[in-house]
Amino acid sequence: MLGDLIARLEDEAVAAEALLSLDDLPLVANVAKASANAGVPPGAYAAAAVGRFVAEATDEEWLALIGIMTRDADPAGAFLRRAVAKRLALPA
Repeated sequence: MLGDLIARLEDEAVAAEALLSLDDLPLVANVAKASANAGVPPGAYAAAAVGRFVAEATDEEWLALIGIMTRDADPAGAFLRRAVAKRLALPA
């Protein structure tokens, strides 16, 4: 499921829906603000955040994320939340 989400994040509608499905209004608001400042749609901002996390995360960050994902009912959502929060420099 995570691989599917990552592959489909290029679709703005999918990315926006994935953000909203996190049920985290403060995070969605922060993404909206940051994406407006960057001049890109929120979904594109989230997709870029995921891409950046995949490319730059340390082994320690991946290990922590895997632990979080194994305990979460929505592992893909946990991944998206963590990647976006890191991009926004928010506590994950």
